[in-house]
Amino acid sequence: MPRRPARVRETDRLRLEPVTERHGAELLALYSDPAVADWYGEWTREGTDREAARMADGWRTDGVHKWFAFHRGTGDPVGRGGLSRVHIDGAARLELGWVLHHRFWGHGYATEIGRAGLEVAFTELDAAEVVAFTEVHNARSRAVMERLGMVYAKDIEWDGAPFVLYRKIRGLR
Repeated sequence: MPRRPARVRETDRLRLEPVTERHGAELLALYSDPAVADWYGEWTREGTDREAARMADGWRTDGVHKWFAFHRGTGDPVGRGGLSRVHIDGAARLELGWVLHHRFWGHGYATEIGRAGLEVAFTELDAAEVVAFTEVHNARSRAVMERLGMVYAKDIEWDGAPFVLYRKIRGLR
């Protein structure tokens, strides 16, 4: 896949910044949101600093990784999301994901981030396919995947737990 330089993007309501090392505190605040922690467990500042550095390295070396999303009107941190490369189900895949502060759930922000990620994948990276995965019982994320036109592919195991894999193929609705 061709590589593109990291850049800030804007959607109707969001400013999407490539995650860099300076986003460690924002990631900690996100993962410390009690509703988010239910899904992602407990994080420390050192852990989120390492995670921010890992994402920043993805942007530097691969030209793609997650964005940190800020509300364009207020500047409030909304969450993080976008594309990354993962090895899943025995193959290297371009994966779409998101996590939002609880107060932003149910307002279409995950779908907005997802659409931006799919746009990058299919128009700039010339990807043939994008996948997304979540815990089997995560109905909210599964609904976002379906709104994005992704279709259930199969059950998988991730970190020893049951997950579902969705996919979207370029050109298919």
